[in-house]
Amino acid sequence: MAFLWILSCLAFVGATYGCGVPAISPVITGYARIVNGEEAVPHSWPWQVSLQDYTGFHFCGGSLISEYWVVTAAHCGVRTSHRVILGEHDRSSNAEDIQTMSIAQVFKHPRYNGFTINNDITLIKLASPAQMGPRVSPVCVAETGDNYPGGMKCVTSGWGLTRHNAPDTPALLQQAALPLLTNTECKRYWGNKITDLMICAGASGASSCMGDSGGPLVCEKAGAWTLVGIVSWGSGTCSPNMPGVYARVTELRAWMDQTIAAN
Repeated sequence: MAFLWILSCLAFVGATYGCGVPAISPVITGYARIVNGEEAVPHSWPWQVSLQDYTGFHFCGGSLISEYWVVTAAHCGVRTSHRVILGEHDRSSNAEDIQTMSIAQVFKHPRYNGFTINNDITLIKLASPAQMGPRVSPVCVAETGDNYPGGMKCVTSGWGLTRHNAPDTPALLQQAALPLLTNTECKRYWGNKITDLMICAGASGASSCMGDSGGPLVCEKAGAWTLVGIVSWGSGTCSPNMPGVYARVTELRAWMDQTIAAN
């Protein structure tokens, strides 16, 4: 009996902190934008990380995908001297039980292009494993063959600017529900800047903005939140009528797997 009880406990732990299933459920009221956004339920996106420099300045977001690995955007320019903050909601509070992680290695995609912004992905290997719990758990990662159709409602989160000319980023984690666009639809806004390595969302009165870069665009699949996009680029004024552009995870999954397996 004891053995069975241990097995059932292990199954429960796996279910509790498996990928893409927050212990604290998010509440999404509909189409808002991080510019015009809404505060997230605290710790309801437990894979959301804040990338900070040594002064504590938040410069990009990211997503925890396993106990040792975080994914963000290549254009964030992460260095091993930066820090990864896990389990944060209110950046102005000193009372939160956050994990401040050192970075062991940074793997920027070797074909990242700063002009076309293709392959806008970096993998961060943590120096020590993240401690999983109700406030810190990984997101699932889209598979190479997955299809996320235009019109599907997904969610992005971050501490980016709530308006493009705001003096500072918000203290509280913001979220926005956004519809995906097909790349054909997205090209009506952005023309041939859009490549197969990108996926677009928004233009619905909603937008990511500066400081959200590197953070997650997640879609619900088979009951689990799955990382489909990485906040990459968009309107310089964070216009809610222009779609945001995200690195397309399905196209980058093979490189992620190879990099993690080799390191």
